[in-house]
Amino acid sequence: MRDADAADPANGDRATQREKTGTLLIRTPEGIVFSLLLAGPVTRFLAWGIDFACIVAASGVAGAALGLAGVISPDFSRALTVLAYFFISIGYGIAAEWYWRGQTIGKRILRLRVMDAQGLRLQPSQVVIRNLMRFVDTLPALYAVGGIACLVGRRSQRLGDIAANTIVVRNPKVADPDLEQLLAGKYNSLREYPHLAGRLRQRVTPREAGIAVQALLRRDELDPDARVELFREVAAHFRSLVEFPEEAVHGVADEQFVRNVVDIALSAKPGGKQAVSKS
Repeated sequence: MRDADAADPANGDRATQREKTGTLLIRTPEGIVFSLLLAGPVTRFLAWGIDFACIVAASGVAGAALGLAGVISPDFSRALTVLAYFFISIGYGIAAEWYWRGQTIGKRILRLRVMDAQGLRLQPSQVVIRNLMRFVDTLPALYAVGGIACLVGRRSQRLGDIAANTIVVRNPKVADPDLEQLLAGKYNSLREYPHLAGRLRQRVTPREAGIAVQALLRRDELDPDARVELFREVAAHFRSLVEFPEEAVHGVADEQFVRNVVDIALSAKPGGKQAVSKS
């Protein structure tokens, strides 16, 4: 993947839009453009405040437990307490962001997430680097250095994000897609074969169905060649899961085939509801 604002005159307007709206655009080699909402310094500071409260609480519990060492030596007890705070403050961010895939308690509450700057999966080394650099960003107090870096940077990155090549994005709550509007009014040849419904619901996971729905919703945003290739691959995957009667799929375009499969796989069971995975 490459950043959509790469040195290309045709992308000048897109880069300006990103700077004004706090949106990062990433274009894939297939021509698909992803839009990511960048988290600003205020929202990130609020998330850090929640995380700091969690760290203080955990350190307080650890300090109370280590206070028993004061029987041996008060100085030894204080040294252990300081070390405990250091390891908790570093380990909390590393453990939480790796376990929750880029989120801490504060980020989960405010719907923020750490990501690779190119939209790729977050790596352990990136998590470690950005959290070790946190001490620099907090200088001289209250994240002054990190806050200034977020304000002046085009991608709202603190120094730890720059070093780790990461960004922090906002994940606003999104309503479920209107499947009735997406699938209604289309003839579905697969409905002539009721036995397929059970097999599709059993073998097509909610995540796979959700990816197919997103492809259908964003099909008009794709380049023609990328659109054909995308639905060819999705259709091939579904065909590998279930054996379809030849007469049911003969002459059906890949995009329509994917639509038909989604219609069957997500159709409400008796007394049930349609569901699409958001993961």
